Amino acid sequence: MGTPTRLAAHDLATLKIEEPLRAAGKAGRRLGLSAAGLGAVVVIGGLVVALRSQQPQVEVAPARPAGDPRASALLNASGYVTPRRRSTIAAKITGRVTAVYAEEGIRVNAGQILARLDGSDARVRLVAAKAERDATAASIKDLEVNLANAERELQRAKDLQAAGIQTVQALDQARTTVESLRARIALARAQVRAAEARITVAEQDVENATIRAPFGGLVVSKDAQVGEMVSPISAGGGFTRTGIATVVDMNSLEVEVDVNESYISRARPGQKVIATLDAYPDWQIPAKVRTIIPTADRQKATVKVRIAFDKLDPRILPDMGVKVAFLSEEDPGSRNRANKARALIPRGAVREENGKQVVFLVREAKLERRAVSLGAERGSDVEVIAGVSPGDKLVVRGPQMLREGQAVEIKQ
Repeated sequence: MGTPTRLAAHDLATLKIEEPLRAAGKAGRRLGLSAAGLGAVVVIGGLVVALRSQQPQVEVAPARPAGDPRASALLNASGYVTPRRRSTIAAKITGRVTAVYAEEGIRVNAGQILARLDGSDARVRLVAAKAERDATAASIKDLEVNLANAERELQRAKDLQAAGIQTVQALDQARTTVESLRARIALARAQVRAAEARITVAEQDVENATIRAPFGGLVVSKDAQVGEMVSPISAGGGFTRTGIATVVDMNSLEVEVDVNESYISRARPGQKVIATLDAYPDWQIPAKVRTIIPTADRQKATVKVRIAFDKLDPRILPDMGVKVAFLSEEDPGSRNRANKARALIPRGAVREENGKQVVFLVREAKLERRAVSLGAERGSDVEVIAGVSPGDKLVVRGPQMLREGQAVEIKQ
């Protein structure tokens, strides 16, 4: 019984870990923990650097001159430049295009030839109508000669019948011959007039093969090419054109805007308006209300207002986007305030720091802090007496915590 106990003790003794190996294990665990901690620090540091390097996005708006008449606008609306006279020139007949003289951008005069169609069929009809007229006119000469002879025969028949030599029947036959020839001459002359009418129609068909401009203007679209078929009516499919070119009378350009019916009472005919083209945002164009269309759009709850430019300019083109400001009557008080104020800025650009009114300017993608002295509010804008000049770009929307010299990204 004593032998198994000694064997068990010996086996347990062999399971102990040698001291060098125990030390190596502890060192390995310490190295693993140190590497993990270093990795976490690197990741956190990278995130901090990335967050700091990311530039905040801001929205900017320019400061406007305080004398800008749009600041006192009763109403603002947007619309498009439209011409009162705009025409897609079409042919009166169906035919194949043989020549096109209209190109986009060229100016044309009233009556100027824009295109020609194949008029060979019309010319053939014209020649046939003239030949028919000439043949009918020639037959009239023959009938007139026969009529003269028949009238002489009738006179002889009258003389012989009066002398009792010829019967009444022969006299009636001579009279019938004369009347028949007269009727045939009248018919031939009517046929000549009908032939002349057909000649007129054929000549008009030949003329219709020439497409002319109905009024002077600018060609804005070339709608047909040589070899294509054109027709005054749609023939279905995409192989027949209904127009040759589109011409716009550039002297009839005006602005058409939709005004909400709730504010239409603020607009009146003859009212002064400032128009600003989207293509030229710094160009203020004087204009006035020409007419208010006396009907409303029930779907959009708007009323159309047409505005005439005081003076046209080559930069004004059809279908350009435009914003208009309907001006109010200017009073002396507002004029004096405008003289004192230096600029107008959006109210959202003003921030309060330590009891002071400040704004942030954007110059070369960096912020510049400015203290400002404000005047009266004008709708969503506010007057600036000092601190900002017209044209300065101001932050109107962005993060709350902004600082001097901070790099920012302008949101488009």
